[in-house]
Amino acid sequence: MVAIGLSAGAVARIRFAVSCLWEVAASIRVLRDTGDHAVHLPWARRVRPRLAEAGLVGPDGGLLWHLVPAPPGYLPDFLTPPPAGLNPDLAAELAVLRATPPDTVRAHLDLYPGGRGPAVAALHADPEAGLRRLAAEIEAYWRIALAPDWPRIRLLLDADIAARGRHLAEDGAAGLLNGLHQQVRWEDDTLLIAQRHCLAPDVPDGPGLVLVPSVFVWPSVLSISAGDAPQLAYPARGIGALWEQPAGVPDALAAVIGRGRARLLAELGAPLSTTELARRTGMSAGGVSQHLTALRAAGLVVTHRRGRSLLSARTDVADALLSAAR
Repeated sequence: MVAIGLSAGAVARIRFAVSCLWEVAASIRVLRDTGDHAVHLPWARRVRPRLAEAGLVGPDGGLLWHLVPAPPGYLPDFLTPPPAGLNPDLAAELAVLRATPPDTVRAHLDLYPGGRGPAVAALHADPEAGLRRLAAEIEAYWRIALAPDWPRIRLLLDADIAARGRHLAEDGAAGLLNGLHQQVRWEDDTLLIAQRHCLAPDVPDGPGLVLVPSVFVWPSVLSISAGDAPQLAYPARGIGALWEQPAGVPDALAAVIGRGRARLLAELGAPLSTTELARRTGMSAGGVSQHLTALRAAGLVVTHRRGRSLLSARTDVADALLSAAR
């Protein structure tokens, strides 16, 4: 059990962040053991052959592959430094990774159980050179495994943050933390995380807790209690529909709300903009906007702003309607 004591000041500084490096590390764990991550099988089957061809996964995989063990093995904390800001890009996070002090790298690697393989041993012996190699492998892995799907992943993560922000506004920090995951609970000024780990120190000051929504950490959570700020990576909402191809429009639902609105609900398994919905459905942007207005009024769609774009997604009520109509 991880226990992180948070002062009132630290709770007031809880923030969210999207992290490319968290998705890299968590997705490697998925590829190592897809048994507990069945929802990601379509992605894993698609990317694994290309990653193997590039020498990034499997028995002949490189440093990144050997550094990230299958669950529940220890994931070195330096691999996922606290993200700076809400949406740092991969280049910014890799710059922080490459700047990790050698003593920190060695201290984290010393926590590995058993012996080190040649790649990890070389990183321990020369952290600066090893971190440069690791960053290059992460860039190659990202291009093959995550970059093609990153726009849809980002939309889902951004939608989760927007929903959690509303939850925070309605129920406060305690309600937010207790609603993150069944392995997480907040009581007596302490954040308790059901993981095998030593007790974490209190966080009386500093930047506070960083909450990182993740696609690939599902169905569990991952936490870091040491370093500059404690982090908690938790499964974002809507992952179940991430890799699904949009299903056909159920005739029963179309008969009730109209085929155009039913088609939009079928497409909105992940957050989409009005422009993207128009492209997918062949409707005009104005027509899509009118339908979304009606669906929002009925509680079937929620919309939030990301930069200059408005992103819409299905609500739980809409999911239930679609399931019942199929």
